[in-house]
Amino acid sequence: MSVYTELTTQDFEAILADYNLGKLKSFTGIAAGIENSNFFLDMQSGERFVLTIFERLGADELPYFMRLMKHLASNGLKSPDVQVRKDDSLIFDIQTGDEVKQGCIVSCLTGETLDFLNAAQLESSGAALASLHLAGQAFDEHRNNPTGFAWLEDTITAMQADVKKTYGADALALLNDELAYQKQQTVSGLPTGVIHGDLFVDNILFEGDDVSGVIDFYYAHDAAYAMDIAIAINAQAIVLGDEDDKRMDAFLQGYESKRQLETNEKDALNGLLRLGALRFWVSRLFDALYPRGGAMTQTKDPEEYRRKLLSHKFTE
Repeated sequence: MSVYTELTTQDFEAILADYNLGKLKSFTGIAAGIENSNFFLDMQSGERFVLTIFERLGADELPYFMRLMKHLASNGLKSPDVQVRKDDSLIFDIQTGDEVKQGCIVSCLTGETLDFLNAAQLESSGAALASLHLAGQAFDEHRNNPTGFAWLEDTITAMQADVKKTYGADALALLNDELAYQKQQTVSGLPTGVIHGDLFVDNILFEGDDVSGVIDFYYAHDAAYAMDIAIAINAQAIVLGDEDDKRMDAFLQGYESKRQLETNEKDALNGLLRLGALRFWVSRLFDALYPRGGAMTQTKDPEEYRRKLLSHKFTE
């Protein structure tokens, strides 16, 4: 979440005129994250909502995410509920300069994001991810992985010279070697369904040690549940410290309190931890090398995921 599109009070009031949410009191830009423009909307009624302007997703992709979020919120997951406009639609258009962008308004959940999760919080997070997977089983729409092997190969190929120049020959060699390794893996038959795809600490809310909400579903797609587990473990449990194994076990214990892992999922996990680390290293490298402008933007450190990839590679 960042702010690339700046809106005025008049813009917000025009958007809200098509909802039954009451009158705006104030708004605040949200700087965390990197994909979309996000704002807190505080209403005169005391309610708070989150307004999102989509910066990368196309208009044809958005209905999937809106309906998924509606489905999950309606099936017991603690997640944002998309607000319905007066014409029963879920998405609004807004003219920004020479282009029209799309956006939505969702309910604002209680709780706060944390930079570091303790063992109890990791256990609660694992349980929340399993609940998401279970809630999504009845969702009948599908979306392919936008950052699969074709994306990985194309992006790594495009960055070759700039990675070597900025991060060195060793970084480039590791990228190419890991991509070759992953292309040789033949993991199949894993349980599959809707996954979050981006469950970092800034996408999960806590009240004390308990998860109070899961947010930001704009990387959701169909994939192996174990891939989602690997992404979340890399993001939440692996801090490159002596307690990482215990932290990972706490997350998995929480997950299995809701959904038992199959043997082939456990066997595949290390390779998927490596794949997840590669995927986010590549995306962070791209954003660092080719930054987008924005009023409030955040570029995350690529080196964190290089180190996480190496840690999994040498503990196999």
